[in-house]
Formats: sequence, structure tokens, C-alpha cells
Amino acid sequence: MFNLNESKPYEIFNQSCYGLTPLSDNSIDALITDPPYGISYQNHAWDKALPDKQIWADSLRVLKHGAFGLVFSSVRLMHRLMVDLEDSGFLIKDVLFWVYLNGMPKSRDIGLEIDKALAVESAVVGQYDYVQGYKKGGADNYYTETKKLKYEPCSELGIKYKGAGLGIKPAYEPVILIQKPLEKGLTVAQNVIKYGTGALNLEQTRIPYAKGESKVGHNPHPNGRVSANILRVDELEDGYDKFFVIPKVRQSAEKFNHHPTLKPVELMHHLVKLVSFEKQQILDPFMGSGSTGIASIQLKRQFVGFELEADYFAICQKRLDLLT
Repeated sequence: MFNLNESKPYEIFNQSCYGLTPLSDNSIDALITDPPYGISYQNHAWDKALPDKQIWADSLRVLKHGAFGLVFSSVRLMHRLMVDLEDSGFLIKDVLFWVYLNGMPKSRDIGLEIDKALAVESAVVGQYDYVQGYKKGGADNYYTETKKLKYEPCSELGIKYKGAGLGIKPAYEPVILIQKPLEKGLTVAQNVIKYGTGALNLEQTRIPYAKGESKVGHNPHPNGRVSANILRVDELEDGYDKFFVIPKVRQSAEKFNHHPTLKPVELMHHLVKLVSFEKQQILDPFMGSGSTGIASIQLKRQFVGFELEADYFAICQKRLDLLT
């Protein structure tokens, strides 16, 4: 087993997280992770299936009683992951929604599919420049195919179903809020006294009032509202309450970082502050390129991470080295 201190605020392992063998029972204060979603994202081998629920049993073992966790997921398989978490002994407390407007619809024109099935040749009606939405060959390179042909259906049935598709545009990513149960027989206050865990850090995650905005509520807090379970990418003038706003990451911000599901460090700042307090230890069993670790260290927490892929581990190590 290892011991972290202020001169070494992190420890990362280039190995499978299953077992969490370097970690002692009841030693970690919070869990924040972005595991494989099981949706074959960009056909990556590591995203073919949800993690084996052994990792959630392992995480339960190493977390202190009352510790909170945040687990990113996908809309399609969130329910399966929640069942795995619950079966492993965690309490499901909430689901946070990271909301954005620039999601990419994953669909195709069924009218054209009908033409093909009926052996009818669709009509070429123009051209367009096609830009694939992910990196190929490095952080500064987009895979672009220009002058792609644009088609429209020609069969009677194809015309009827022109533009019909298979799915709507995704506009949010769920983050499951979980908690390891309090030690049996302890109140929340007693658990916090004994372990330092069991309460969310609401004071450090309040949403400040907008400039010129009057304070709200029967007993308004000077630092703003309690953070909601909606985290927005864009500010919207829709009449709803104010939310924490964080943009999606710019892929070129770190030229050496080509991880395909990179999370914004500002988003991780908010999540780290929500489930932990200064000098506590944050665990990420699927650390990828290390955004959780970056946020943890910047906020004076300690970080423990695991990553099996050597390329992503090296990126994480470089990012952490730049901080220390």
C-alpha cells in the first residue's frame, strides 16, 4: 500500500483497475470516473461493453463509509449501470445532467434506404463538404472529405419517408450520483466526525447571482444558489433558474492530448468540489487522460488513478507533471 502526502499529491497506475489492489479498505474519500459506456464509441475496443460490476464492488470496498461518487454514463445504458452500482451496494442519490446544444445526431435518411431496398437509384441533387467529428492522425488534424454527393429519394415510398431517421439529437450526458452507505448505527454528523465523509460540499459549489440580479428565496444566501442537478454548456434565456455553465472541451487546448472523450477540467472542478473537501483523496478507476486528476490537484485534493491504455496513461502523466 502507498501513502500520499502534500509533496506527492497523486499516484497513478498503468494497470487494470479491477481489484484496486494498491488501495486499503475504507481509505478513499470520493469517487469520480468516466467509465466505458458500452456504446462502441467511434468503434473503440475499450467501449464495447459496460465495465464488469466487480469494479464497483472494489470501489465500495476502498471508499470510506458515507463517501459520494459521480459516474458518467450514456442515456442508452444508464439504467444498466445504475443497476450494477446498486447491486454492488451503492445508494443511487441523483442523476446530474451535463446539458449541451451541439450534440451530433446519429441517424441516416430512411427514404434513401428504401430506395436502395427497392433497387431504385436515388437522385444526385448537389454536393457538400463533409467533416468527420473526431480526430485522425493527431490533435490538430480533422478527417475531412470534401465534395461529398448529396442524394434525395426517388421511389414513391422513399419520397414519403424522405428525411425520416433513427434517433433525435443527443443534448445531455448523465452523471450518476452515488453514495456508500453510512456506517451502521451512525448519524450523518457522527459519520462525518469519524470519517470526514457523508455530506456534499454545497457551500463551495453555489451558483453566484448574475450581475444586477436580485437575490432569491425566503432566506437567500450571499454566495448564490445551491447547485442544481443540471450542468449546462450554454447560457439559455429560457426563464429557468440559473445553472452551472461549462463549455465542452476544445480539442486543441493541449496539442498532445488526443483522448476521444476528454472532459473539460472546469466541469471536473465543479464535480470534485461537490463530493469532496480540501486534502481529501479522489479515486478515478478509469482516468483516461486525467482531467479528474488535474482538477483534484488544482483544488488541493489528492488523486489516485488507474488507466490500462499506455498512450492515455502517458498523456495523463504529462499533464500531471506540468502541474507539479
